[in-house]
Amino acid sequence: MDLQQLKYFQTVARTEHMTKAARELHIAQPALSVMISRLEEDLGVQLFDRVGRQIRLNVFGKAFLKNVDKALDALENGRREMKDMAGLEQGSILLATTTLHRVAEFLGPFISMYPHVNFRITQAITEEEMVELLEKGEIDFCIATSFIHRPDICYMPLQTEEIVLTVPYSHRFLDRDSIQLREVADDPFINLKEGYSFRKITDEFCKSAGFVPNIICEGDEPAAISSLVRAGLGVAFLPAAAKRELPPLHLLHIENPVCQWTPHLVWHEKHYQSLAAQAFRAFIQGHYTPV
Repeated sequence: MDLQQLKYFQTVARTEHMTKAARELHIAQPALSVMISRLEEDLGVQLFDRVGRQIRLNVFGKAFLKNVDKALDALENGRREMKDMAGLEQGSILLATTTLHRVAEFLGPFISMYPHVNFRITQAITEEEMVELLEKGEIDFCIATSFIHRPDICYMPLQTEEIVLTVPYSHRFLDRDSIQLREVADDPFINLKEGYSFRKITDEFCKSAGFVPNIICEGDEPAAISSLVRAGLGVAFLPAAAKRELPPLHLLHIENPVCQWTPHLVWHEKHYQSLAAQAFRAFIQGHYTPV
């Protein structure tokens, strides 16, 4: 077997679909099928159960995948370590986050200090998805809004941020600056779909206030929420920092319950971190006062 076979197997195992994997790998599907068959012949076992055109990773495939993931991860760490030996300016940082608006405030100052460091940023839907990427070694850091109790996961608190309620300009509370959250228990809400960390947090706020929000619109475009509020469709939660980036909205401070979140920079203690990643972590530590 060779390295290319292992990378191809890893992609097929992840997608459990030969055509999708071939498309992702930019090779012909018959050629990919032949390569997987040769790998199975070399190992002496079938790695996939084949039912018609569908394939499923079987017990042998799952066991082999764990070792392939470890091997490819070790090789990637070695590659990055060699690049580090050429200097910090050659480094790269892989970062995942559920929302992009907060990363700009610390990326700008860091990039001005280290202009040759390359970033690759992935926007994930759930924090579970980010931690899975972290545990596989596919990213250096993620930004999470809640503690995720996993072995060897480390946290660094960032700045605590208020979450406010934004209402249409036709709303009955337009002349107010603050509210008790229970006062809007019967209002129509606009929010992200279930699975987003922001949705989970704001649902908990409503639960603390004694009601389940009447969500009349849910989506996966955070930037669209403010537009729908301005259109008069309903009310919505927003991070207070978002007001700097959006057209004017009427924002209400929530007196009760306390509505805020504290993002955390998260990394895996046992995974190799490049000089660039180490510098980034030190920069973040100096940029924020721990809470």
